[in-house]
Amino acid sequence: MAGQSNAAPVIIKRKKIISGGGHHGGAWKVAYADFVTAMMAFFLLMWLLGATDEKQRKGIADFFSPTIPISRTSSGADGAFGGDSIFSEDTLASIGTGAANSKPTAGNQTTGLNDAAKAELASLQASVEKALTALGGESETMQAVRRHVVTKVTDEGLVIEVFDTPDAALFADSTAEPQPIMRDVARMLAEVLALTTNDLAVNGHVKSYPITLIDNPVWNLATARAQATRDLLGTAGLPGKRVQRITGYADRKPVTADATAVRNNRIEVIVLRRDR
Repeated sequence: MAGQSNAAPVIIKRKKIISGGGHHGGAWKVAYADFVTAMMAFFLLMWLLGATDEKQRKGIADFFSPTIPISRTSSGADGAFGGDSIFSEDTLASIGTGAANSKPTAGNQTTGLNDAAKAELASLQASVEKALTALGGESETMQAVRRHVVTKVTDEGLVIEVFDTPDAALFADSTAEPQPIMRDVARMLAEVLALTTNDLAVNGHVKSYPITLIDNPVWNLATARAQATRDLLGTAGLPGKRVQRITGYADRKPVTADATAVRNNRIEVIVLRRDR
């Protein structure tokens, strides 16, 4: 029997099953975890910045810096030389702040203080500070002079720094003409320096002047003031042969953030190390 032309067609419906459609995958979880980790690191950084001082922050930064060279003065070794060898000074990285404690080479002994130099300079600084304090207590004039003087130890030697204050300049403005207080300072220094026999160096520094000046005087002025200081020390009784060097640094080494501040007008008299 022929098929009926009006028979209803057979429809087959197949369902496509998609697994995991309820949560649309887990990529968002990874992104969220990265975000939480970044925020934790950010807040840890903010806490560190608020809980540490400038020196500690520098130490942390140096720890993570890839450019810090191998230390010249420390080692993990425990042998007879404590990590050093006779070739240490020639092979270790030089960062300008260290030298072997025993017999530094001529090329490196100026880059650090060995134990003997530290002891010498510490004793010298104590003696100079004691003498300055004693002289400063003799009169009101000497007390005023004492306020212009500070000392510090560097790898070059003991630096006696004499500087301008806002109300009292060592030299007449923009000249190398000593003011009366500078003459008093020179007499005090000559008396204090008589406690030693070390050679000396005199450095001149001045504040910055406006860059619009056609003839900037900083170089000549710094050198002239250093020379004037040497002359004043000689007049006050210091033997001239002890001064080994006079240098003018112009305005290249300011001690304040504002290079034009009067505090940058200063003279450094350096008691040089004996082992240099």
